[in-house]
Amino acid sequence: MSEISYDSRKIDINYAFFALPGYNTNGRKYISEAILRGASVIITNTKYDTNNNITQVIVEDILYFMSLFCAKFYNYPDKELNIIGITGTNGKTTTTYMLESIFISSNIDCGIIGTINYRYKNKVINGDNTTPQSLDIYRIMREMVDNNIKYLIMEVSSHALSLGRVYGIDFDIAVFTNLTQDHLDFHKNENNYFKAKSILFKRLGMYTKKTKKYAVINIDDPYGKKLSKTKINAEMKFYSIVEKNTTGFKAENIIITNKGTIFDLFFNNEKVKVEINHMGLHNIYNAIAAFIVAIYNGISLEKILKGLNNLRNIPGRLEKIDTKGMGFEVVIDYAHTNDALKNVLQVLKSLKFKRIIIVFGCGGNRDREKRPLMGKTASEMSDFVFVTSDNPRTEDPYQIILDIETGIKKSNRENYKVIIDRETAIKEALMMASKDDIILIAGKGHETYQIIGTEKINFNDIKIAEKYIDIKKRQKITSKQIKQKEFTF
Repeated sequence: MSEISYDSRKIDINYAFFALPGYNTNGRKYISEAILRGASVIITNTKYDTNNNITQVIVEDILYFMSLFCAKFYNYPDKELNIIGITGTNGKTTTTYMLESIFISSNIDCGIIGTINYRYKNKVINGDNTTPQSLDIYRIMREMVDNNIKYLIMEVSSHALSLGRVYGIDFDIAVFTNLTQDHLDFHKNENNYFKAKSILFKRLGMYTKKTKKYAVINIDDPYGKKLSKTKINAEMKFYSIVEKNTTGFKAENIIITNKGTIFDLFFNNEKVKVEINHMGLHNIYNAIAAFIVAIYNGISLEKILKGLNNLRNIPGRLEKIDTKGMGFEVVIDYAHTNDALKNVLQVLKSLKFKRIIIVFGCGGNRDREKRPLMGKTASEMSDFVFVTSDNPRTEDPYQIILDIETGIKKSNRENYKVIIDRETAIKEALMMASKDDIILIAGKGHETYQIIGTEKINFNDIKIAEKYIDIKKRQKITSKQIKQKEFTF
């Protein structure tokens, strides 16, 4: 066997093909194609009838088997890496970027597997999932090890934990950021969601790598408290902003401005002043988590503080758009849960803009229960809401919006407008904006596509916003030249 794949289109002579089960399709449908392309081994969960004299491996749980198989096939690259796993509903990506910046400031090469992409040194791999399939993880880890990478920072999703994508991977540090309602279409309830997240911590120290393990936990989060009482074979490190009696890492004397955030961090009878270029209490939590991981990887305080302060923009996380001196501001954010939307709006409200205008929608074929919650939060915490499409997928966009409207109506406010087409909604928000307003375009963040039906089309919130900012700028110039009021279209 020369190579392995779960994608029949990538099969070549003497490959092994994993016929994975799926939600929209099933790998068994592609076994015949894999054989035609030259597969010599088929791994499946039930025997496949074929006239070919081909080796079949029948396993009950193919996803877990694939992880164990790939570990051996790629010669256990996790044993040669120091692996940091970050899990939670919100904050995974930002914490990852903060930690990466600390490693860069310490002249340490590290690899990243996360929501935005998978990367190491100068190589960037685009992916569809926050945490890819185990086969992809092991292949990427092997590439990293072969390129002298010693550290891997991985965002670990609840789906990945439930479906065995990280089964058998020997993590050294696990971080729990928070847990709020999301993915209930998959997990059915929050308790199941929490159990999935807990898997990362319960497996610490189960494997053969003889390194000290750490569990870094946000103790302010109710599920963080619950996790802290779980039996974990690792040294627990807690962090907090509000808990009075926290023994661990505590932020106090917090100052938040439109330039960033400053706070004092108390730990181990020490105090340091931390400055980050990111706004909001949620980013303080992210910074402390990154700080703790760095401390227990032996990085000096000087390098940690420098790394946190060096980080500027994170793609799609309160990312500012150039408004060409028009007097209002526009930010893009990935907020696609009620808690994330609330965090962002609390930041914007603290900055005392004249009006907050939101453009947002909710994804199709995903947790319906969060839609009215997000609608209520948006209408209550902003001045005007444009309710639009996100990634409707195979759901009716109008039905998704009706779910959102249910929450808006509970707030007894009428400060919203429904525009199903996302580009038109962004355009109208920008045309509405005047001096000292801020527009929040939420939900898609770094994504450069929109999924409508089963088709993924090019769509970039940033480019769309820039397009209409330019039009509004030209409109303003024209109106001045002909000495009349600005027009709209």
